[in-house]
Amino acid sequence: MNLQQRIELFTALGAYLKKEPESWLEAKARAAAANSWFTPGFIDLAVKNIIEQYLQEDKLKAWAGAYETMEPVQPRLVGVVMAGNIPMVGFHDLLSVIISGHRLMIKPSSRDEMLMRYIVETLHTMSPSLEKDVQVSDTLKGCDAYIATGSNQSARYFDYYFARFPHIIRSNKTSVAILTGNETEQELDLLANDVHLFFGLGCRNVTKIYVPPAYDFIPLLRAFDAYAGLKDMHKYANNYDYQLSLILLNKQAYMTNGTTLLIEHPALFSAIGVLHYEYYTNRPELLQGLQQNESVQCIVGEGHIPFGEAQKPGLSNYADGVDTMRFLAGLS
Repeated sequence: MNLQQRIELFTALGAYLKKEPESWLEAKARAAAANSWFTPGFIDLAVKNIIEQYLQEDKLKAWAGAYETMEPVQPRLVGVVMAGNIPMVGFHDLLSVIISGHRLMIKPSSRDEMLMRYIVETLHTMSPSLEKDVQVSDTLKGCDAYIATGSNQSARYFDYYFARFPHIIRSNKTSVAILTGNETEQELDLLANDVHLFFGLGCRNVTKIYVPPAYDFIPLLRAFDAYAGLKDMHKYANNYDYQLSLILLNKQAYMTNGTTLLIEHPALFSAIGVLHYEYYTNRPELLQGLQQNESVQCIVGEGHIPFGEAQKPGLSNYADGVDTMRFLAGLS
């Protein structure tokens, strides 16, 4: 297939998923049953974002058109180790490799295997010529290049194992929000989405907020009440109760609305059910430090990603800020 045909294929995939055929509904139900973190609502939201942000013909054309060529002289076999922290989080890598004209071998996460296998099988059905060029495998051997996403520990392993090949290795990332204290009720409601969607498990979820001195947390906690239903999920509830027990044992100051714990803490990463906060007085200095911090995926707030938009990345919002398409274009 040429580039236009590949774009048409993914546009058709978006239309197909939007129609929700019975086989897709069954695949989503199996995925939710296999991984309780993948609730039906969060699976649907992930799919909706992919359809709207990735699988639109005009967006795909503009995205691919920003690069010199998407028709490699000699297509390479690219191995992709996918994460599984939120539903279909590895889809962007799959899309990037196929749109770039290379061959693909993926190792889906065991936590998100059903959804990704369904996508590959659907692509094979829609375009049988892809059966030899897009594969799913438990091991990634014989590839010409690799893209791997995992924890900080697995990233060190990937760096060693794939050192001889062109590669992109991604490790743990998280996101933060900078508040001024002048946010509207609507903005706080949207921030609640950035914090709580997908139970806070995504690298684009806000796990820490920076607030000015004497910040009033009451309106923020009220906004978080929209996600009171998270405690109906036993794994989330167990995490919340465990973290609350630790806080009480350590006699640590905290605030809560019964669903989300707020504690003052310097770390960017927070546990499930916990949001860290820290006071700031010098915004430029804070920004400089965050922009230089390799653990920060994105910053939410005035002058940065708008509240409520953290979990709606566009095609060019690359994980870790590494341009996947430029990497792929350079392989041949």
